Order: sequence, then structure tokens, then C-alpha cells
Amino acid sequence: MVIRQQIYTVDDVWEIAHDPQNENNHYDLINGELWEIPPPGGVHGRLASKISRYLGIYADEYDLGEVTVETGYHPKDDRKTLLSPDVAFLSKANVPDPFPEKYIPVMPDLAVEIVSPSDVLKQVRRKAMTYLQHGTKIVWIVLPSEQGVDVCRSVTGSRLDIEFVEQDGVLSGEDVLPKFELNVSILFPPSN
Repeated sequence: MVIRQQIYTVDDVWEIAHDPQNENNHYDLINGELWEIPPPGGVHGRLASKISRYLGIYADEYDLGEVTVETGYHPKDDRKTLLSPDVAFLSKANVPDPFPEKYIPVMPDLAVEIVSPSDVLKQVRRKAMTYLQHGTKIVWIVLPSEQGVDVCRSVTGSRLDIEFVEQDGVLSGEDVLPKFELNVSILFPPSN
């Protein structure tokens, strides 16, 4: 939900998010529009934890970069866009030194968005498009209601290139995390 009709910047979001009255609020910023994001629920948190654990172990084992959870990223030259993926991977070549205390001034190489019951899929796909337009190589949109994942790789015009990976499929790290694979069934175990 757009909360104010004003053009905001990354710095505005930092101040708003750190105001004590907004203590538990999360925000995204797309083209200067500020969006309030409700706190995630249980299924969402469990999925984010699993994905970050598998990505983190792999990234650490092969010294590939950093995995973050609910961390703000913005394009270096765009102070009007800020997204906080549920989970993200940033390759070693793109990790800022020193690692910022505030928002990270580069988009992640891999962004993971988990669709919550309060999310509108159209808006989540808009975020995926924004990631890809600003340098992210892969976006995974995790769809708990469908027990699968939309893998978004590029934007053609105003359309996302989407491949749906079902419960019995495998997510690949592709060129971002070479040889990394995650069985979707780990996220959504089959019912007995």
C-alpha cells in the first residue's frame, strides 16, 4: 500500500524506519513511492530461514559472497529505489568494503521474495522487475500457496521472463552461485 504521495529517497526511508513510532514497520521504495510492508508471518519466516541457511552454507563453503535477510538494497546511482528482499545473495565481487551499516548501495545478485497472504502477486512481480532492471541477475518468487517458485531472469519490455519450478523441481544458482541446487521439496515437503 502506498502510504504517502511524495517522492522519497533512501535517506528518507532510513529516518522513517528508525523513528521509534515506526519501530516494527518495514518499507520498500520504488521510483520514490514509499510502500509499507506488513511484518511477515510464520510460514514466511520459516521459508526465509531455510533458504538463507542453504544459501549461506553454500556461499561460505565456497567463499562466494554474503547472504542477507530483510536487508535494504538500492542501486548505486538511484536514491529513489530501495528494496528489502526476504533473502539475498551478494557476490564477493559486489560486496562493499567496508560493509555498510546502513542500506547496501548495490542490488543483490540473487533476490528472494516470499509471497505472504497479504501480498498482491502483481506488486511482488513489480519488485522483481525493479531488481532485474537494476542489476539483479535472478529473482526467486516463492509461492507458498502453489508450493513452487517463480524464477525470474530478465525483463523484456514490461514483461518478466518467468519459469515456474514445481515442488518436485530444483532451483539452480545458475551463474550467480555455480553448481548450487536447492530441491523445492525442502521448502514444501510432500504431504503423506
